[in-house]
Amino acid sequence: MGGGPHVRCAERLWFSHAKEGTRLVKCSSPNVVASCKPPSPSPTPPSLYFASSLLSFRSSNLSRPRVFAHPPPLLLARACLFLTVARKEGTEKKSSTMSNSASGMAVCDECKLKFLDLKTKRSFRFIVFKINEKVQQVVVDRLGLPDESYDDFSACLPADECRYAVFDFDFVTDENCQKSKIFFISWSPDTSRVRSKMLYASSKDRFKRELDGIQVELQATDPSEMSMDIVKSRAL
Repeated sequence: MGGGPHVRCAERLWFSHAKEGTRLVKCSSPNVVASCKPPSPSPTPPSLYFASSLLSFRSSNLSRPRVFAHPPPLLLARACLFLTVARKEGTEKKSSTMSNSASGMAVCDECKLKFLDLKTKRSFRFIVFKINEKVQQVVVDRLGLPDESYDDFSACLPADECRYAVFDFDFVTDENCQKSKIFFISWSPDTSRVRSKMLYASSKDRFKRELDGIQVELQATDPSEMSMDIVKSRAL
């Protein structure tokens, strides 16, 4: 074992509260003994002493303890490298977790394709989406045929689970013009799980960005907040 000059040890000291495998050594050198005591309030920084962690304390390997006035450079380098890597891994893991939380759930390709069919081909009257927590994705839950009504759409929303939905709403303006608008509806009933509410709320913005063409947004916690009268007033 390399290192600086060592000093003769007078005796070994054992403490019941010390961690297993730790040996505290009292040495005849006054400088080294002082390093085992609490630092003095002197403004001058105390000298650094190093007790090698490579010393084994098993009965089969009770070698003569050696206390170094200066840490071996190789061990110091390894310790610094370990701390740097551990800190970097912890930072990356925290950043990754925060990034995933901020960006929301991934979106299944089928969601975007079906929404494109609704917008351009009007193949569907509405689409209901849900978050599949097992695969960590937003997926298609139900497709509404073109001849289905708004009442059919409202009836397919579960009473105790959150959902996203888009509805292609046709209406006539005050000028007697036929128009349509695509509504995005965030359904979050009061009876749904708290975790589910938080998950849908944090993923909503990310999901909406994937659906290019949303014109009106509604948030509802019960059917009265997404009634036909409210939909008509928001469309005009």
